[in-house]
Amino acid sequence: MQLGKTGDRKRVVVFGIFDGIHEGHRDFFRQAREYGDELVVVVGRDESSLQLKNKKPQFSETERIRLLREEELVDDAVLGDKTLSSYNVLKNLQPQVVCIGYDQDALEQDLQRWIDMRNSLIELHRAEPYQQDSLHNSIML
Repeated sequence: MQLGKTGDRKRVVVFGIFDGIHEGHRDFFRQAREYGDELVVVVGRDESSLQLKNKKPQFSETERIRLLREEELVDDAVLGDKTLSSYNVLKNLQPQVVCIGYDQDALEQDLQRWIDMRNSLIELHRAEPYQQDSLHNSIML
């Protein structure tokens, strides 16, 4: 995939650790795809997982990217920034849309501040939960 401007294609980005892909993730990808033509998944680094979730992922960063690239709805997967809240990855990808998971409140607030500070035209959309009581990430892990 060529990074940068996408012409007539509308690029959507999602963020997450994605330590093992399940149907909740796939539903998230389906919802995100509704906002555009191309879906790029930004995979959180191990250090980010430690900071945000207090645990190291079971799968390595490289393995998580490889698994995501095998998903039918995912056009590409890239590694996130080393520094939280820097969003250099968004500067490189130049998406038109970022889709936030239903439980990513802190990310949404942080991204909204970043977008506002730059007068960016990136749209933020929140996904709906998928079988929240049975497949929520904290229940599964």
